[in-house]
Amino acid sequence: MLNRLWRCGFHLLYNQCAFSYDAVSRAVSLGRWRAWQRSSMRYLPPPAAGLVLELAHGTGDLQIDLHAAGYSSLALDLSPTMGRLAQKKLRRAGLSGKFVRGHAHRLPLPAEKIAAVVCTFPTAFIFHRQTLDELQRVLQPGAPVCIVLAGELHGRGPLRSLIRSLYRLTGQARQLPKHSDLRGYFGEAGLMAEAPVVQLAGSSAQLLILTKPHKPILEIAPQS
Repeated sequence: MLNRLWRCGFHLLYNQCAFSYDAVSRAVSLGRWRAWQRSSMRYLPPPAAGLVLELAHGTGDLQIDLHAAGYSSLALDLSPTMGRLAQKKLRRAGLSGKFVRGHAHRLPLPAEKIAAVVCTFPTAFIFHRQTLDELQRVLQPGAPVCIVLAGELHGRGPLRSLIRSLYRLTGQARQLPKHSDLRGYFGEAGLMAEAPVVQLAGSSAQLLILTKPHKPILEIAPQS
């Protein structure tokens, strides 16, 4: 019952109540949300590498950051409401973005077209095998997928403790498996994985970096 309520709440936040997404994000992060989002850009290749795809673009803040940094980008989201909000935000900033409505399980892109993928605070779709297969298909060899999984507030105080409890309750404080498990799980989809933690002022961001290798990942048979 509780899980259904949370799923309903997230559905409303991404659709009918999407207008409140920015305010909610700032509130639950004590203003750190944008810094957590931008931490993903530390692992992107230079803008000259080619097109960057943002999955689940939300209200478009990271698209503005990518434009400011000189990247050519394409933004995809399943929510039509988010698409409208993001395009309106870019127009207010004097920018024109490239937006597509679609599902990560079926990316409307040709093979090896994308120089990098970025995704901040995704739901569970990012771990589905169909998503990983699609990412492996559209990425150029050597291209990264830069995912911000969670942010953590540092310091003490009742408000910080309450927010951390809410993160755990809603599943937003994602715990990664051991590094060896990461290699095995994502290696099956042909992707290499690492899980860096980016330290920021008063907080940190847990990232997951997936990379399509230049050569296929070979399975090593166990020694008898």
